[in-house]
Order: sequence, then C-alpha cells, then structure tokens
Amino acid sequence: MNEKLQELKNRLAVAGDLHSSAALLGWDQQTYMPPKGAPARAEQLATLERLVHEHFTNPAVGKLLDELADYAAKLPYDSDEASLIRVTRRDYDKAKRLPAEYVEELSRTTSIAFEAWHQARKESNFKLFQPHLEKIVALKIREANYLGYQERVYDALLDEYEPEVTTAQVEAIFAPLKKDLTALVAAIAKKPGKADDAVLHRKYDEKKQWDFGIEVIQRLGFDMQSGRQDKSVHPFTTGFALNDVRITTRVDKNFLSSMLFGTIHETGHALYDMGFRPELDRTPLGGGASLGVHESQSRMWENIVGRSRGFWKFWFPRLRKVFPRQLDDQTLNSFYRAINKVSPSFIRVEADEVTYSLHIMLRFELENMLIEGKLKPADVPEAWNAKMKEYLGIVPPNDALGCLQDVHWSYGSIGYFSTYSLGSMFAVQLWEKALKDHPTLPAEIEKGEFGTLLKWLRSNVHTHGRKFTLDELARKVTGEPLQSKSYVAYLKKKFGDIYGV
Repeated sequence: MNEKLQELKNRLAVAGDLHSSAALLGWDQQTYMPPKGAPARAEQLATLERLVHEHFTNPAVGKLLDELADYAAKLPYDSDEASLIRVTRRDYDKAKRLPAEYVEELSRTTSIAFEAWHQARKESNFKLFQPHLEKIVALKIREANYLGYQERVYDALLDEYEPEVTTAQVEAIFAPLKKDLTALVAAIAKKPGKADDAVLHRKYDEKKQWDFGIEVIQRLGFDMQSGRQDKSVHPFTTGFALNDVRITTRVDKNFLSSMLFGTIHETGHALYDMGFRPELDRTPLGGGASLGVHESQSRMWENIVGRSRGFWKFWFPRLRKVFPRQLDDQTLNSFYRAINKVSPSFIRVEADEVTYSLHIMLRFELENMLIEGKLKPADVPEAWNAKMKEYLGIVPPNDALGCLQDVHWSYGSIGYFSTYSLGSMFAVQLWEKALKDHPTLPAEIEKGEFGTLLKWLRSNVHTHGRKFTLDELARKVTGEPLQSKSYVAYLKKKFGDIYGV
C-alpha cells in the first residue's frame, strides 16, 4: 500500500505543478502582462488547464484510488493518508465528469473574457462584456449538467467552492439574516451623524499608503520572503506553493480604506495559504478547506481585527505620523467611527460590515436566476439595479459602480459569492473560540501583537489544509455547526455601541 500511496502522490504532484504553472500565468495576466498578450495567454492557459485535467483524471489515478480505498477505511478519518485519498476521490469523481475539451474551452473563454471585463469596467459599458458573459453562463450551465445535481442546477456550481453545501441551505441561512441586517440598517439610519467618514476621502499619497500597508501586513505575519504584493484592478490572492503566495491590492489617492482594508483582507487569505503543514504541499490537501473557510480568514483579519478599536489604538498614532496634515483633526475615536460608518454604498469590497452581506445576497440571487434561465445576461444591469434599490435603497449611476465592479464572472466563478457571507459568520465563531482559549487577545492587539492569534489559527485551521469541509471544521474547532447567531450578535454589539441602537 505504501508503494501505491507514493505513486498516487507522485502523479498528483505533477498535476499540482501544472496547476500552479497555470495559476502563475493567470497572476501575470492580472498584474504585468501587456494587453496585447491576451490572445496568446488565452491559448497558453487553455493548453495548461487541459494538461492539468488530463493528468489528474488519468485512469491510473482512479485505479490507485480504488486500490487504496480499503486501506484508507481502516485509518483514522483525519489522518493525512485517509484525508488525501478521500479528498482526492471527491475531486477526481467531479473532474472525471468534465470533458477535457470543455475544460480547455472554459479556460480560453474566461481568459479572453477577463480582458473584455477590464475594458468594459474602464469604460463603464456592460455591452462590451455582455457577449462574454453569455458564453460563460452557457458554459457554466453545461458544467452543472456534466457534474450533476439533486435539486437545483446551482448546487453543482456552489459545491465547487463550498463542498457539500446546497443552494437551499444557503437560502435558509440568508432568509433570517436578511431580516436581522435590514432591521439593523434601519435602526442605524435613524442615528445620523454618529460617524463621519469624510476623513477617509481626503488626498493620501499613494506611495505612503503602500508603504504603510506593507508595514501593517508584515506585523500581522505576512512573510515577504514567501510572498509579495502587487497592484491589480481587483484585489486577489493566489498561491503557487506553501512558500510562494502573492497578494494584490489597489490604491486610491482619494479613498484611504480601499488599499488599507483590501490589503489586510488579502493578507488573511495569504496567511492561510502560508500556514498548512509542509507535508501537504504538492498534494490536493495543500490550500484552503473551502472558499467559506478562506473568507473566514480574510474577513477576520480585515474586520474583527482590522476594524477594531484595539487595532487602531496601536496603529492610529503611526498612521497619523505618515499623514499628519490629513489626520491632524482626528482622534482615535473619530477615526474608529469613520472606518466603521454604516451607509448603503455601491461597491461590495468597500461596504461596511452591516450592509456587506446584503451585497452578497443580491449576487447570489442573480446568479441563481442566470443559471436557472430566469434572467438573460443582457438584462443583468437592469436586474442588478433593481436589487440594489430593493436591498440597499440606492441605484448605481453606471455599470462600473454596478454589475461590472466584480471580476468573478469574467473568470467563470459563478457559485463563489455566498462564501463571503458564510466566511463572515464562521470568522466570528472562530474568533469567539480563540478569545475563549486566549482571553488576552484584545490586550495583545492593542499592543500590536498578533502572534498569539496567528498561532491559534495555524494550529486550529491552517494546519489541516483541505482535510475537512466547512461544517466538519466548524464542529471540530468550535463544537457546533456553522451558525449566524454569533455573527448577528457581534454586529449588534459593535454597531450598537457606535450608533447607540
């Protein structure tokens, strides 16, 4: 069995290396590739993605998984060997249902679509992106049918990002959450003037913003010898190996929060990708358990830590030294309120914690309508604006501030969005458990000390890689399944204190 297990690992390592090579080309496309390189890059990625698929779905891999099944069944469920065989089998069975020609076509289509989205967003012209979205939606419907589903076609796509979670389960979580959030937004709206964020919209030198962000993330634990930060239109994190994890951010000289919290958010992802055990590298267990778990890490560092009063008790004096003219009239309290102002806004990644999940619900509903054929891609801008009016009471003045703001659809990530909210909920559950295990965490954060929290996350979340689903990990670490009550209580306490509601 040891020889068969090693042969399986060897085959999986080759597929993993090819996947990382494709990811490197994707990273370059969004950071440094010259625009005219797009057509060639689309072909390069299509070739690599096909090779990844063919190597991973080689019948020899399936044969080895079959031969190792009885061996795995006798091992502890959470052992490296049993987990590798179980998770690889899950991935293999799904991948096997997708024709190599389809994988190649999807890769080529999304590579070209990304460039079209970039231009459409720049010009705020949805029609430039519309034909590409039409192709992607059609392809993703085909993918769902290839993969198969029990109840809803969207289930097959959601499972790609959040294994074993269904559309109905997300809807059951979102329904009461929507009521809680809209009620809290309404209560806060009756308390105008409690928070003023004008200070965030003053002019801030881009280079100084960048340097301050680097100082912050290194203090959080981002290892610049194992990672780097660059600029992109839409912030993202990608990892090619345990010791090669890269983040991007964007800098707006007229809005401090964009870089500041975008950088901290992506650092949360990166710390996770840098934190699984070395033994899991170059195997399907290397990386995050799911997108929901991944988002729990980014949302915890960005919001629970990064927007806390204690965090800024340490960092605000330092930020004021960097920007004395812009922040001279600010106190810790006024700045804390500014970065936590609750107000309906157009851009998801810049939304406050209370309204954020309303942005997610909007996208989740539209994606379901697209995949179920209830919404035509051509009608997305109108439907988007109607949902914005319904959920947030505002209507985007243009496509760039509306349906073109997110990159996800351009690279085929339909099924992803709900994981942001699932991750926000899980982040609070994890924080409560970490706080119970280490009551001194708030005091440490006030001193700019983040090692205890990172060490706790390393040993309770990061170390496991992809061994567990979100539900399994939630039960293992917190003793209960994913739930929203802690998340809602956290929001009510934090913003109740700020707004007096």
